[in-house]
Amino acid sequence: MLEVISLALPFFGLIILGFGAGKIRRLPESGLAWMNFFVIYLALPALFYRLLSETPFEQLANVSYIAATTFTTYIVFAVSFCIGVAVTRGSIGESTILGIAGAYSNIGYMGPGLTLAVLGEQATVPTALILTFDNALMFTLAPLLMALAGTENESIASTLKQIAIKIFTHPFILATIAGVAAAALELRPPQAINTLLLYLSNAAAPCALFAMGVSIALRPMGRVPVELPLILAVKLLLHPVLVFLLLTWLGGFDPTWIATAVLMSCLPPATNVFVIAQQYGTYVQRASSFVLVGTAVSIITVTAFIWALTTGFLPIG
Repeated sequence: MLEVISLALPFFGLIILGFGAGKIRRLPESGLAWMNFFVIYLALPALFYRLLSETPFEQLANVSYIAATTFTTYIVFAVSFCIGVAVTRGSIGESTILGIAGAYSNIGYMGPGLTLAVLGEQATVPTALILTFDNALMFTLAPLLMALAGTENESIASTLKQIAIKIFTHPFILATIAGVAAAALELRPPQAINTLLLYLSNAAAPCALFAMGVSIALRPMGRVPVELPLILAVKLLLHPVLVFLLLTWLGGFDPTWIATAVLMSCLPPATNVFVIAQQYGTYVQRASSFVLVGTAVSIITVTAFIWALTTGFLPIG
């Protein structure tokens, strides 16, 4: 248990420190802009590019793993969406936000920090694959369903164009594509560039987790909806259990890859849930409660999954 605490405490400690700083100092949220830019556009892309480019190419083309993890994310999205349809009396817009809250893990800010801390650098490839394809899935589902709900007054062609732009201009996805290409061509950057990438990579997890804590502290709690417990149960419990069952049933996956999928899927709802709700003017006041409460509850649930994986309670091979 001490080993589990030693893995979980630094990870959640950075979030708690950020949350405390946000509550105590009360600096304006605009002050986070440059740190968020650094994390999203420089540090995390550098981490993915550096580690992926050094990975044998054949490990990156694992179609069955990509299909299984992305399909599981879609399934929990569908479950959460159906819960939303029931509690909102058929509102597609609000149900879409609930679907995203139940399926979109905080894989950008929390994912790499957690998987690399618990499993080491061998978790880099599955982490990057899940991050890339889960983001692509959410970037596709959100605008399509919001257009269907009538919150977007654009043509189908324009909507599809916006989806393509969001997918292929996202820095995480671009870094993953570049890293895979470098691995395929066996390209290695000059030593000076490689050292710069290493500096950026080392800063990624601490800055991302601290910035996330501050962001949560500065956002309003909003009204706690009655559907919150159900959606969080889907996100924090059902999602990781389903991905574990599917990957072990299919078989043939490296135990570290299975553990990575479980850890990525047990993370709380992404802060993008609130961002997407704001973008479409739907479910805004309640969306932040999913992020705040979900992150708080995940301290217990994520630690439990770390314990289950490290002690063999969840047999991954």
